[in-house]
Amino acid sequence: MTRSKTFQAYLPNCHRTYSCIHCRAHLANHDELISKSFQGSQGRAYLFNSVVNVGCGLAEERVLLTGLHAVADIYCENCKTTLGWKYEHAFESSQKYKEGKFIIELAHMIKDNGWD
Repeated sequence: MTRSKTFQAYLPNCHRTYSCIHCRAHLANHDELISKSFQGSQGRAYLFNSVVNVGCGLAEERVLLTGLHAVADIYCENCKTTLGWKYEHAFESSQKYKEGKFIIELAHMIKDNGWD
């Protein structure tokens, strides 16, 4: 008997989506993409307004390229791979727009559905 993977959420097939490169769980709809101009610990990263099938660790203060932030690592709920982080709090007023947003590193996601 073959068991299929069950994800918490499936994004509509009619939209361009981003998925976990390791297990193909849906992570975000392209419409939720805010910026492609971010840097993660493993290279380029994207900032998203919202994500699915992602768990969140405990927040901790880190000094990032844009200053001090309280961030929590995020991971794929299916395969448990660390994908990036969630901005919980920005200490500088110019960075407040990031609060509640998610960084996913390109090394951990793949484009799915309708990118031709």
